[in-house]
Amino acid sequence: MLSNLNEIQRLQRLELPAGKIPMVLDTDTYNEIDDQFAVVYALLSPEQLSVEAIYAAPFHNERSQSPADGMEQSYAEILRLLQRLGRSHTGFVHRGASEWLRAPDQPVSSPAVDDLVERAMQERAGPLYVVAIGAITNIASALLTRPEIAERIVVVWLGGNPHGWHHTREFNLSQDLLAAQVVFDCGVPLVHVPCINVAEHLRTTQAELERFVQSRGPIGDYLYEIYSAYYDDHYARSKELWDLGPIAWLVNPAWADSVLTPSPILTERQTWSNDPHRHLMREVRTLRRDAIFADLFRKLERANGA
Repeated sequence: MLSNLNEIQRLQRLELPAGKIPMVLDTDTYNEIDDQFAVVYALLSPEQLSVEAIYAAPFHNERSQSPADGMEQSYAEILRLLQRLGRSHTGFVHRGASEWLRAPDQPVSSPAVDDLVERAMQERAGPLYVVAIGAITNIASALLTRPEIAERIVVVWLGGNPHGWHHTREFNLSQDLLAAQVVFDCGVPLVHVPCINVAEHLRTTQAELERFVQSRGPIGDYLYEIYSAYYDDHYARSKELWDLGPIAWLVNPAWADSVLTPSPILTERQTWSNDPHRHLMREVRTLRRDAIFADLFRKLERANGA
């Protein structure tokens, strides 16, 4: 499967976003604690972002019994966040895949896939931005189900490592390697936010969150609570909130240095193989940590009258 976009059209889609951005958010929300911050950041940025739907993505680690259980726990966590924000979930949150891709041409059906396909095919002035901050199963399944949506969306994904890194073994990518290969190979306009040395710099501490997040309404207290509970000992310790990266790139692309580059080949060994003749994509190289956290903290203050 290869998108029918020509390189000029793809480059137009990969221009830095401007204006109010229509987007959907695909998240393995209960996997750890950074997704929760990203969901809240997106929903508290209505001047820059129009969040049309949220999709629960699967995950499987010590916090879940299976990909299906991870997806269900993510779905429940999204509802908890919306409840603390005083927002309705009706028609807004959709369950995603209950398993990984079994083959590169076999999508996993789900309500999230159906909703994404329907939204992508709607007439709109520009592309729909599809922000993924977990395993990219739902997005790959939608592209396999209706390949022509690749001409109508831009995928912004946090996963894997920089293209010059010696491996790309990372949780989001490794969970569903086949899905990641589909997305890198199919020609959909793709903005890649790597983890090591990029999103890794989006670190905060318990002391900082106590000062700027705790007591910012029910949602601020919840974010502080789950951060505090994540480690037993916070002494001289910081924690990455990786998933803020894709949201921040949409809110203000000036906070992220990025380049256009040929899409790398993702190998079975979870390494990158480079071919200069491949279609172009955008890779984020740096993120401005202080500006991003300052924006998040100010939005929490404004939302709760602090």
